[in-house]
Amino acid sequence: MNPNKKWWIDINLETLKKNLELRNFECFIVDKKEDIVPLLEKIIEKGSVVSCGGSMTLFECGVIDFLRNGKFNFLDRYKEGLSGDELGEIYRKSFWADYYIMSSNAITLDGKLINIDGNGNRLAALMFGPKSVIVIVGINKLVLNEQEGINRVRNIASPMNAKRLSKNTPCTSSGKCHDCLSQDCICSHIVVTRRHPVKGRIKIIIVKEELGF
Repeated sequence: MNPNKKWWIDINLETLKKNLELRNFECFIVDKKEDIVPLLEKIIEKGSVVSCGGSMTLFECGVIDFLRNGKFNFLDRYKEGLSGDELGEIYRKSFWADYYIMSSNAITLDGKLINIDGNGNRLAALMFGPKSVIVIVGINKLVLNEQEGINRVRNIASPMNAKRLSKNTPCTSSGKCHDCLSQDCICSHIVVTRRHPVKGRIKIIIVKEELGF
């Protein structure tokens, strides 16, 4: 990595870590995506009930394969052949999980999580339910402030996710948000998590690489 880019990342992540901790989040910083699974092995107790939110980041880091290795009771939303009712049951059971793993659409330098959801199950679990939540984010999700974070989610993350899910929305044609109310809209809920009342319940792993959308 270019030394000037490394300097910029390191100095901003140092600031971000302090701000996250002020908001009752626990923060871990790793150099590369290959560092994530070894860290999760230390955090997650074997035999725990584990679930996850929809996330390309988790696939890119090998987290889904790790959870399927038999050491955990994994509520696998990505299992082939699930019916709509079975997927809904997994969503509901996730609220009683020991660990819930997800990414965040954006994270502000002052320590806020910015997320937009279609169904809202991921954000509901982030706010309340599972005993512990682990949020994995790449350096590309770091933004300066709350407004920049919302703009990033609406005009970068959401159009790409809508395209990935083959949604019939204006953003899949133009590549930018139209603030639509279409039946396929995946932007039903906008949540800013500015702190958590339970210190350490939300653990944030920041990776010095670009991950996900």
